Amino acid sequence: MEHPQHPNNENKTASLSDHISTFLTQHISPHHALNQLMYTLTRARYARWKNWQIRWFIKRYQVDMSIALEQNPFIHPDFNTFFTRALKPGARPIVNGSHDIACPVDGAVSQAGTIRDGRIFQAKGQDYSLETLLGGSAQRAAPFMGGTYATLYLSPRDYHRIHMPLTGRLLETIYLPGRLFSVNPRTARCVPGLFARNERLVAIFDTAAGPMALILVGAMFVAGIETVWAGPIHPHARKTQKAWDNRADNIILPHGAEMGRFNMGSTVIVLFGGKKGVDLAATIQPAAPVQMGQLLGTYG
Repeated sequence: MEHPQHPNNENKTASLSDHISTFLTQHISPHHALNQLMYTLTRARYARWKNWQIRWFIKRYQVDMSIALEQNPFIHPDFNTFFTRALKPGARPIVNGSHDIACPVDGAVSQAGTIRDGRIFQAKGQDYSLETLLGGSAQRAAPFMGGTYATLYLSPRDYHRIHMPLTGRLLETIYLPGRLFSVNPRTARCVPGLFARNERLVAIFDTAAGPMALILVGAMFVAGIETVWAGPIHPHARKTQKAWDNRADNIILPHGAEMGRFNMGSTVIVLFGGKKGVDLAATIQPAAPVQMGQLLGTYG
């Protein structure tokens, strides 16, 4: 489970102790077996067990239930339903300027900036390939060359539904199997190409700002990713990459609408194409806290 600190790894390199800790807790851990266990435990509906989980979690992570649509946490049938709880209407106002881009999640900025030479910055001394992140397709990566990215980290206490930065028509969905390294700042400093190695789901949209991709990155104890159009992607249910062409489905999701959710916490990477130009808001800096709906940037 991700620790609820905000990442601040822009100017910090990995120490020897970071590498040792990462090796012991990440490289030799049975990632998928642990996720299957978490999947089972967080969906158990034995009242005493799920209420204990919820009570412990609220206290441990200081969860603010005042903004939840259902403020009685124990009414949820299992822990996962509590974890992916909805918010009250208006709890997260959505920016509504004609060229405004909304932040898709609650969390903190890990990194953000320009995609340079087909590489995305991960942490000091670490970057990774845009093409690999998108499944190894040069054709898929081409529209995003020279574009803009924002990597957004969700801690356990955060709201775990993911919303649309802009109105978008879904073009393609790609499931990419992989490892399930933690995505916390220490691991980002130590694991080369972390986000392009972990299991992930890529959703590519056509928007008024041009092509936009939302990449939902799995991690240690993220027991499932789901979208509003396809439902859950069950943990380690697939062993090979699979792409779905959604153009004929005419799936259009409005600005600010829910597009998916994490069952437990992880990271979302937002990509914008390079032709029309996206300017990130001044507040989108490494380690800055963000809320779903606030200004991520502007286009045009």
